[in-house]
Amino acid sequence: MEMLGDNSCPPTCNTLGFLQKNNSLEEKGRLAGQKNLLSCDNSDRDARFRRTETDFSNLFARDLLPAKNGEEPTIQFLLEMVDILTNYVKKTFDRSTKVLDFHHPHQLLEGMEGFNLELSDQPESLEQILVDCRDTLKYGVRTGHPRFFNQLSTGLDIIGLAGEWLTSTANTNMFTYEIAPVFVLMEQLTLKKMREMIGWPGGEGDGLFSPGGAISNMYSVMIARYKYFPEVKTKGMSAAPRLVLFTSEHIMAVLMLTETRLATDEQFAKCVFLQSHYSIKKAGAALGFGTENVILLSTDERGRVIPADLEAKIIDAKQKGYVPLFVNATGGSTVYGAFDPINEIADICEKYNLWLHVDGAWGGGLLMSRKHRHKLNGIERANSVTWNPHKMMGVPLQCSAILVREKGILAGCNSMCAGYLFQPDKQYDVTYDTGDKAIQCGRHVDIFKFWLMWKAKGTIGFEQHIDKCLDLSQYLYNKIKNREGYEMVFNGVPQHTNVCFWYIPPSLRGMPDCEERREKLHRVAPKIKAMMMESGTTMVGYQPQGQKVNFFRMVISNPAATQSDIDFLIDEIERLGHDL
Repeated sequence: MEMLGDNSCPPTCNTLGFLQKNNSLEEKGRLAGQKNLLSCDNSDRDARFRRTETDFSNLFARDLLPAKNGEEPTIQFLLEMVDILTNYVKKTFDRSTKVLDFHHPHQLLEGMEGFNLELSDQPESLEQILVDCRDTLKYGVRTGHPRFFNQLSTGLDIIGLAGEWLTSTANTNMFTYEIAPVFVLMEQLTLKKMREMIGWPGGEGDGLFSPGGAISNMYSVMIARYKYFPEVKTKGMSAAPRLVLFTSEHIMAVLMLTETRLATDEQFAKCVFLQSHYSIKKAGAALGFGTENVILLSTDERGRVIPADLEAKIIDAKQKGYVPLFVNATGGSTVYGAFDPINEIADICEKYNLWLHVDGAWGGGLLMSRKHRHKLNGIERANSVTWNPHKMMGVPLQCSAILVREKGILAGCNSMCAGYLFQPDKQYDVTYDTGDKAIQCGRHVDIFKFWLMWKAKGTIGFEQHIDKCLDLSQYLYNKIKNREGYEMVFNGVPQHTNVCFWYIPPSLRGMPDCEERREKLHRVAPKIKAMMMESGTTMVGYQPQGQKVNFFRMVISNPAATQSDIDFLIDEIERLGHDL
C-alpha cells in the first residue's frame, strides 16, 4: 500500500498534472470530472469552510494566522470578508443601487456613523475592521455600476476580480523568475501576443507592465533617448545636445473660463489643453528635457495631428540648432477619442530618423477588433507602443504595457546589475529575470488578472466587448445629434467611444451665440454633474477644451452598460438640467 506523508495528497490528486505535457486531453478531461479535483487532502472542505457564528469584537489581528490556533478565526474572518465583497459586487450590478453615496471631504474626515479615518495607537477589534471594510465600500464610488461613465477605466469583470484576489494572496514581486516563475512566464507570453497583434513579425521585441500609461509613455521617451544618445545613461543630459519631443495639442491660446466670465488666469494661461495625454510633457519635465522642449503640434477640429505641421516644426527645430528625437502619435485621445494618422507620421519619422511612439493607452484595445483595428493602421511601424488593458478592455486597475519593437533595449536602458538580485550564476536561465529592465525594483503583478481574463474570454470575447462599446457610443451619438437641446462639440461620427456634447437648457435655446450665452453654458455641465453626484444616479465627465466651454465627455468601456443605460443618462441630464 502506498504510504502518504502528512502533507501529501492522495494519489488521485497527485495525478492531476494539468501543467504536465504528458497528460492527454482524455486524461485531463477524466481528472477534471473527478469529484475531489479541488479537494486533495481537503475532503472535508465544505465542513471546514462553513461560516459559524463568531464574536469578532473580542478578536484581533494577533489572533489570526500565523498565530497558534489561528486557523479557525482566519477562515471565519476571510469568509466574512468574502461575504462583504460578494454583496458589494451584487449591488454594483443592481441598477436600483446608487453609483455613489456622496459626502464632502470634511464630512468623511470628521467621521461618519462609526467610520473614522484616523489611525490609533492601540489595535482595534476585527469587528471594527469589518465595519471599516463595509464603510469603505459604502462611501466609495461603484466604478463597475452600469451607469458609471466618468472615466476611461470602468466596469467590474468577475474573472479579473478573481485574478486580483489571487495576485494579492500570492503577494510576490515581478523582478525575478526565482520568486515569480509562473507570473514571469505569463507576462512574457502575453506581451508577445500583444506585439503580434500590433503587427511586429513573430511578436519579437520587448516590453513589460508598468504602473500606468503615464509611466509607459515615460519609458518610451527614456528608451528613445538611450537609443540615440546612450551616454546620457552614465553622463547625464549634459552629454546630449538640446533634444526636443513632439506631441499634439488642441489649441495654442487658452482662455480660462471662470464661474462668471471669460478671464485669463495666471496659472492656467500657461497651460495648453492637449489632445495627447499630458504625460508626454510630464516625461519631459521628469527626464530633464524640460517642458519647453516638448513641442506641441496643431490638430484638426477632430483632434488629429496635422502631419504637415509636424514636418514644419521638425525643420524649424533643426534650424534653431535643436535635435528632434521623439514623436508621440495618439491612438485614441483622452477627450475626443482621436486617432492620429500614424502612417503619415511614420513617413516623416523615417525621413528625419526620429523615434515614433504610439500612445494607445485608450485606443490600443481596438487592435482586438477586426471591425475597428483599421483606426490604428500603421501602428506596426512604431518603435514603441503604450497599451492599457485596464481601459478599453475592462481589466481591473492597474494594467498598462509598454511594448518595444527592438529586443534588449529596455535592459540596455535601465539595467544596473544589482548583485543581490540578479546573480548571473543561478541554476536557471537568468534571461527570465526581468526586473533589471524596469525602472522600479518592486513591481506589482499586473499580468495574472489579464492573462486569466484572456483565457476565460478568448480574443473573440475581447473583440465582442469592444465592438459592443463602440456600438453603444454610436447609439448615443445617433440619439442626440439632432435632438432638441443638444449640440455636438465636433461634426461627424466619433472615432472611439468618446461622445462630446453640450446640453442646452430651454432658457438658453433661443439666445444668440454671444459671450453671455457662453458664460451661462459653461456653468451648465458642472451643475448637472453636481446634481448627479448628490443624487447618486449616474456619473459622466465634463471639461472645457481650448476655447470651447464646458461640455460633457461621455465614454463607454463598461461591459455592463446597455442601450437602456444610455437612455437613462439622456433622461437624467434633461431632468436635472431642464430648469437651469
